[in-house]
Amino acid sequence: MSKRLRRLAMLGAFVLVAGAGVWVALPGEAADSLLSRGKSALASSIEAKTTTADRVIDGNPATRWASKEGVDPQWIRVDLGGESTVHRVKLTWEPGYAKEYRLEVSSDGTTFTTLKTFTNQDGGTDDITGLEAHGRYVRVVGTKRATEYGYSLFEFEVYGTSDAVGDTKKPSVPRGLSSSAVTATSAELSWTASTDKVGVFGYDILRDGVHIASTTTPSYTDAGLTSEKSYGYRIRARDLADNVSGESSALTVKTIAGGAGMFVLAAAGDIAQQCLESEPACIHPKTAKVVEFIKPDNVLTMGDSQYDDAHLSDYNSYYAKTWGKFKDITKPVPGNHDTYAEPAYNGYDTYFGPAIAKPDGKRYYSWEKGNWHFIALDSTDYMPDDSKPGAAPRNDQLSWLKADLAKNTKGCVAAYFHHPRWSSGDHGDNEDSEQFWRILTGAKVDLVLNGHDHHYERFNPMNGAGDPDPNGTVEILGGMGGAVPYDLSPGHPATAKLLSTYGVVKLTMTDNDFTSQLIGLNNTVEDSSPTYTCRPKR
Repeated sequence: MSKRLRRLAMLGAFVLVAGAGVWVALPGEAADSLLSRGKSALASSIEAKTTTADRVIDGNPATRWASKEGVDPQWIRVDLGGESTVHRVKLTWEPGYAKEYRLEVSSDGTTFTTLKTFTNQDGGTDDITGLEAHGRYVRVVGTKRATEYGYSLFEFEVYGTSDAVGDTKKPSVPRGLSSSAVTATSAELSWTASTDKVGVFGYDILRDGVHIASTTTPSYTDAGLTSEKSYGYRIRARDLADNVSGESSALTVKTIAGGAGMFVLAAAGDIAQQCLESEPACIHPKTAKVVEFIKPDNVLTMGDSQYDDAHLSDYNSYYAKTWGKFKDITKPVPGNHDTYAEPAYNGYDTYFGPAIAKPDGKRYYSWEKGNWHFIALDSTDYMPDDSKPGAAPRNDQLSWLKADLAKNTKGCVAAYFHHPRWSSGDHGDNEDSEQFWRILTGAKVDLVLNGHDHHYERFNPMNGAGDPDPNGTVEILGGMGGAVPYDLSPGHPATAKLLSTYGVVKLTMTDNDFTSQLIGLNNTVEDSSPTYTCRPKR
């Protein structure tokens, strides 16, 4: 055998599945290992806080994941942490097993390819061998339950070889670092993508020699800068084996004049599940650390700060221990879960206290900072029963909103409330928020923030009908503060970025404009907006 053929045999031969972005691989000679143990898992739903997705990868045969009862289909996926060749999957079912299911693989967590479909199953242990697949995510999709309950797995084990095994070669040094747009408070950076033996995982951004953020794409917007100041930037690349390249050539950027009244906000909705920091799958302690990283002047919560029935005891046991650190600078609005306790809103009202929960005597109010006017609405009170579409709205809040907008004297306006008018998530577009949206867009409000659906979605500016309009209002849906993510639908025509992830929205506001970033759990920038200039209000 020639040296070239021998090398190919060692690496394995890869074939691209057309249209799927997933590689099917002939198994190489490296020994298989358990790839899934201790990584991360995500599920379409959970039955209780004791049956979360991470239980299937903890190596404990007594713990399990369980989905909602009586609902088909349901899925659970394992993130292997990087591209890997998969040869074997072992599923250990609890009595609530799948009668029918399929096994899928994906490289991006969005587009999945079916590896095998199973019918007439009898539970127990399914040891699926002889697989020849390549990707980062492995998913089990249950399509028919064997019982009246949900789907339940004790263990979800994936065996194979990681692409990063044995890789010691550094990625190439990023080149061509430049800045395409500089404002008083931000600098948009871009560079030529690095190359690597296996694959570039991401890039570190260094400002004046200090690592400030990471990104998975060869671009980054550094926001929250000071006007008329020079900054030095360098970039370095990382691969899947955490090999780090040398630093790029330096780029000096000087921000322009202006940016008066600059301040930073952190925003998210749907935050505190009933779990603690000691539990690996508990997210709200992690997003609270992102808020600490952002160092905001104020924190905005877009409803459902506490799950599930939002009793005062729940607020004190969970939310207070993480996001509660920022209580004094928090400007909250309630969500539908705040009405599930008896009496409704008791946990929300009592925990935050009247000065924060009802500063004007109601749960909807306005406040100002710099050249910004902020409007906090109670969409749950406006729609008395959000489980019954079409329920008669409370027009008193509409009257207040119109009057509040009419007397505003600030040049920039933002509004936030729980139920989004537009969403590509599980709840979808909410027609009950139509009047809110129409009034706000008609008043040329610059930014609307929402929660309710458990994902991140940034829209390009839209008009009152929800159509893309460069002179319209920007909506950001930030329901990824800690609650279990929901399924996504295809994005709207105006959707700029759609992600099933956790994190916190960072907003950098000046007297004349704003920018937004989604900061992920590792303080990485998952999305950056352009700079939006506030529109004349008269």
